[in-house]
Amino acid sequence: MQKGKSFEIMLNAWEETYKKGQLTFWIFLSLQEGKKYVDEIKTFVEEKTSQCMVCEEQSLYRVLRKYEHIGVVAYEMGKGKKGPERKYYYMTELGKELFTHFVKRNINLFYSKEIKNLLNC
Repeated sequence: MQKGKSFEIMLNAWEETYKKGQLTFWIFLSLQEGKKYVDEIKTFVEEKTSQCMVCEEQSLYRVLRKYEHIGVVAYEMGKGKKGPERKYYYMTELGKELFTHFVKRNINLFYSKEIKNLLNC
């Protein structure tokens, strides 16, 4: 099947929508490893998604502030590798519980045999 320009436009639009919805998941996944400052979170997301997802620090700060406000993410100040102190973000107990339940309800379903077979396009 020959794919035209409209196909690429539709695929790109779908991917952009998908990626916006995935940012929170990847931030929380990065914090599963432990406390991180924003640049480390950014690097984690970009490396683990093979550069499929790239995020700006401003977007990360916005999401982190949102989740800090509702108590699922917190930070502590710590010495930076170079220069001033940094905010090291981590999931609170509530955040860990929320993430665990999210994964059980929304991610684990991709491991079912039926869904795995359907994904083998």
